[in-house]
Amino acid sequence: MQPIYIAYLNRLDIEALAITDDEILRAVEGALASQGRGETVIEPRVHLEPGVANGHFNVLRGAIREPIDSAGVKVVGDFVDNYKSGLPSELAILALFDPRTGVPKAILDASGITDMRTGAVTAIGAKHLARKGSKILGHVGARGTAYWNVRLLDRLFGFDEIRVHSRRPESRNAFAERLSRDLGKPVRATEDWQSCVEGADIVVEASRLNAPEPMLKTSWIKPGALVVPYGTMSAVELSLTDIMTKLVVDDWGQCKGGKFGSLRAHVETGRLSETTLHAELGQIVAGLKPGRESEDETNLFWHRGLSLSDIALGHAMLEKAERLGIGQRLRFA
Repeated sequence: MQPIYIAYLNRLDIEALAITDDEILRAVEGALASQGRGETVIEPRVHLEPGVANGHFNVLRGAIREPIDSAGVKVVGDFVDNYKSGLPSELAILALFDPRTGVPKAILDASGITDMRTGAVTAIGAKHLARKGSKILGHVGARGTAYWNVRLLDRLFGFDEIRVHSRRPESRNAFAERLSRDLGKPVRATEDWQSCVEGADIVVEASRLNAPEPMLKTSWIKPGALVVPYGTMSAVELSLTDIMTKLVVDDWGQCKGGKFGSLRAHVETGRLSETTLHAELGQIVAGLKPGRESEDETNLFWHRGLSLSDIALGHAMLEKAERLGIGQRLRFA
């Protein structure tokens, strides 16, 4: 048998790539368009709960046709209490394979990829579903994905006002300080949910609740706003979907089933169904269904996380790493 080698990018390698905001957005938007055109395979994520800590593993699987031409599996741990040990709540590995032979092609640290691609999906959803002139962002949550939500949303909208909130004061204050420094504009940490989201043009809910609790009130949502809830445990009221013009998800197959998700109760009660769903985001990106069509629309975008965006961003990183001579080449067989 001929030798098989795999590319390996660890966290230091990925940091050395210095991938830009526009490179992230371009890779993920391309994958969404491919999904919308039916050029992908995606299977609903599965979960592993070890039962020894407050957390679980997500296993995401998918494949994208040429030019990416890869199948991929990402395993990401989601452990809420990791901060107590000085660890990120989410740590992940992405493995890429040749979809014709099953030969492994690459292994990447996917912790940063998870954060970046999540932020990109949030931002691309807003690009198509929020008002073009959106100037106020209200963001609840300060975990890893939150940074890229705010950074990439601001890249597209150039907000006049950014508000952030999270449960722990030290977390939200540090988050606001980091964003203020990196974005070059003031970012305000609020002391409660209401002052963070009320009147905002775009509302992102990325909280870390231990159990479902309706912390985000429907009455706080501004007419014409976009709401993006994606916490693992629901933090929204059942009435939230009642005020929406369009309900959009990243992948209906994942959203309609499973144990976790911010709109799980809405699916179970029929508020979100094949009938009430407007589109998957990929269909909008591919031009097959409309996004926002008027200033009056109040829209909702729920994303659970796409293996396709992990695969696409991992592929883009591998291409850049090859150009720059970054990473390692490991003998597999």
